[in-house]
Amino acid sequence: MEPRQITGVYGEVSGLPAPVSAHVREEQLQEPRIYTVTAEWSQSELVRCSRLRYLQEFTLISESNTHKSIRTVLPPGPCVSVSGELLSGFSPIRGLRAVIRETSGHQLLEIWNCHGLRKCLNLTALNKHGRVYDDAQFGCLSWSACENKLLYVAERSKNASAETQDGGHAWRKDRSLYCEDWGEALTNRSEPAICVVDLEIGTASVLEGVPPDVSPGQALWAPGSQAVFFIGWYHEPFRLGLKFCSNRRSALFKIDLCGHCERLSGENLSVSNPRLSPDGSTLIYLQGAVFGPHNQCLSLQQLDLESGETSTLLDVVSRPQAGEFAGMYEALPSCCWSADSQRVIFSSACRNWKGLFLVDRRSKIVTSLSDNLSDSSSQLYGSWKLLTVQRDLMVVCCSSPNTPPTLRVGFVPRAGEAVSWQTLQEPLMTFDFNWKVLDVTLPSDEENANYPGLDFGAVLVKPSRPLGETRTPLVVFIHGGPHSQFPAEWNSTTAGLAKLGFAVLMVNYRGSTGFGQHSILSLIGQIGSQDVKDVQRAVLTALERDPNLDPDRLAAIGGSHGGFLACHLLGQYPESYRVCAARNPVINAATLLGTSDIVDWRYTSAGFHYSYDQIPTAEALAAMLQKSPIAHAAKIKAPVLLMLGGRDRRVSPHQGMELYKALKSRGSPVRLLWFPEDGHSLSRVDTQVDCFLNTALWLHQHL
Repeated sequence: MEPRQITGVYGEVSGLPAPVSAHVREEQLQEPRIYTVTAEWSQSELVRCSRLRYLQEFTLISESNTHKSIRTVLPPGPCVSVSGELLSGFSPIRGLRAVIRETSGHQLLEIWNCHGLRKCLNLTALNKHGRVYDDAQFGCLSWSACENKLLYVAERSKNASAETQDGGHAWRKDRSLYCEDWGEALTNRSEPAICVVDLEIGTASVLEGVPPDVSPGQALWAPGSQAVFFIGWYHEPFRLGLKFCSNRRSALFKIDLCGHCERLSGENLSVSNPRLSPDGSTLIYLQGAVFGPHNQCLSLQQLDLESGETSTLLDVVSRPQAGEFAGMYEALPSCCWSADSQRVIFSSACRNWKGLFLVDRRSKIVTSLSDNLSDSSSQLYGSWKLLTVQRDLMVVCCSSPNTPPTLRVGFVPRAGEAVSWQTLQEPLMTFDFNWKVLDVTLPSDEENANYPGLDFGAVLVKPSRPLGETRTPLVVFIHGGPHSQFPAEWNSTTAGLAKLGFAVLMVNYRGSTGFGQHSILSLIGQIGSQDVKDVQRAVLTALERDPNLDPDRLAAIGGSHGGFLACHLLGQYPESYRVCAARNPVINAATLLGTSDIVDWRYTSAGFHYSYDQIPTAEALAAMLQKSPIAHAAKIKAPVLLMLGGRDRRVSPHQGMELYKALKSRGSPVRLLWFPEDGHSLSRVDTQVDCFLNTALWLHQHL
């Protein structure tokens, strides 16, 4: 267990590429039918501590009859680096590729075709707007049907008008004025604007007419390309953090090129992910409640563009039955429609899995296309993530705890038929780990009185052969959120720990996504108790079912709410856990109240109603303190490793500092790693290497 060995192991498991997006093009031939799949991959590279991205093309030859199936997959072409590209998108007819990239401080729009670079515009020099948004929340790059216009979102230029007034004195007066942004991972995203580039004349313009209390994003062309659909997030009276929050007040809008804007969705809702059907008749989007759980089960709405009527295609699932569809919890890929505009394909959490589903608009029946929802570990893949569906060809990323991401394709099936899946790119290697899904049932005294009868689960990953020991130490790995999920998918931290000889238990406690809305709601007001007991119950279940796990060598690790729970376990079960490693943990919810970008969740999680004009009360602060790990800090015996991001907007790094000082003052072993340039997710490649190395050494030292 030397540092060089640990770093080598992490480099091996984290350096495996994963597909992140895909595009399908069909060659216009009578027969055979030829499809080109262009996949974009992401890969971590430890020498330069960077995240590389590259494209790879696959050519598929299918049968010529109406029943589509793939006959031949030709060897893929060479990988082409696209690192440095901010956004890219293929045009719908001619397959032109638009790219927005950054070079020497300038943002350029490039148009590529089969003969090379066709056009290049310097968006920075045009000076019509600020920086282009490349995030998943607001960002977009949409081609018009005529392929002469492009749509994207950028920061509205603040100084252009002020500098021309009063000799620039007005601008100088306001240059230190505080400017709100949209929080964690969206720093410097303040006033987005919808922008249109006319490729024929080489101009860029900002689309005016968006309501002044709305921040637009996720824009796409309406049929005919004379109007634009977009999502608008309301930013008055002030902005709250958006990342990982599907509960922000927003609406679906339509604006024409003359600036006439209308709202298409209801009042006081949270909406996202508008997706237009291939025939241009229907727009679908996700819809949820405002405030409450930061992430939730969503409904799928469909808007008939001819009649203007909206109806529910898929409703919120309160309590799914075993083996059934458990609801929608995740964003839709940009292309998710079948070619006949009658079926929608999507991925979503389902218990301890991530499944692939199809819903038929005519019957509203949901069908599983992934066949991995039986809670049986005999399935090869525990996670199916849809990247795109175009020309009825679905491109998915599949993985499991011992199988790195794999690219697969299959055609949308006819009713009653199964999908014939074809693997395009096998992973470079698979790993000799054992894994299984555990269903956890609760004793009566741990039931939630308002939501009785709920269960939850966990994924147990073990080295196939213990490294010279009779029993295997168990690392309890707890996800953050809390309304998120650990599906049975590839996880480089889990794989690295298993390769070093640890068993890893990834727990989906009540409140995790994939178990229905009642499970999510059951955690409101119960943090620090119900979730802590659930994790401990999962640990006891794993130890009971697997005698090869060592109950005397337990560790707890996690980030954000996972770190909150790991520290709670040390304080509430001080005799059970030998060591802990926590990344940006919530330690004292009361002191976090004034520093977090999602202050609403701080109230909601503790069981209090939130409104924008909320003033803290002694009752609320006392409840938050009582639910926090700091309340149990005096009982912590196990050594604690803390990893904190200096730029964390979600959970202030002073949270971890608070525990650090409490433990140091009592002589408890504690070590703190400080990453001044990183945020809440600690996502920089060099940070991830440091965190894994120090976590593995800390676990080895104390287990």
